Amino acid sequence: MVEQTPTHIMVVEDDPSLSSWISEYLTSHGFLVTVADRGDVAIELVKSDDPDLLLLDIMLPVKDGFEVCREIRAFYHRPILMLTACGEETDEVLGLELGADDYLSKPVKPRVLLARIKALLRRGTEEAPAKDQRSYGGFHIDAQSRTATLNNEPIPVSSHEFTVLWYLAERAGEVISRDELVAAVRGIEYDGLDRSVDICISRLRKKLRDDSERPKRIKTIRGKGYLLATDAW
Repeated sequence: MVEQTPTHIMVVEDDPSLSSWISEYLTSHGFLVTVADRGDVAIELVKSDDPDLLLLDIMLPVKDGFEVCREIRAFYHRPILMLTACGEETDEVLGLELGADDYLSKPVKPRVLLARIKALLRRGTEEAPAKDQRSYGGFHIDAQSRTATLNNEPIPVSSHEFTVLWYLAERAGEVISRDELVAAVRGIEYDGLDRSVDICISRLRKKLRDDSERPKRIKTIRGKGYLLATDAW
């Protein structure tokens, strides 16, 4: 019987007491955990170890979490969960704009942390039928390989961005409310303040070469939600 390799989570946190209890807690739930306490070290370790998920604090020595997130998104496409100071909305927004998939405010609650990690990992590992694909003109998206192309050129998307894009593509031509998107991709109810989906849509528009002022590919339907057009590719 072949042993299954445990899911690898890299914790990037310079507070030794916090990183220690997170490591012990996640290890007790069956994860393989490694720890880095500096931003520059974390970047090199992500390159060499390719963890399944990165738990990334913002306040780090040498290079902060924002710099780390920006640099690794050029080659790392697995989930990034950022730890932010409690109530610092600007940190949350900037992290999402740089490519983080989700954020968690300090002080960290163990069961909430575990639930967020499992939700992020589930997005990237859910199996799709072999022919679960969609094509609209030059745009093609494949749920099984979790890849997307535009005019045969790969679109570099994070796990979170792919989930949002697939959800829209699967129901192209249909208006999807913000509430529904947040519930589908983050597993929580929309609280009226969450901007993660809006920021993700903005990033996807840039990658899909859509007009940010007058988008034609991912449209904003005022007061209703978002719609992925079928005839704008």
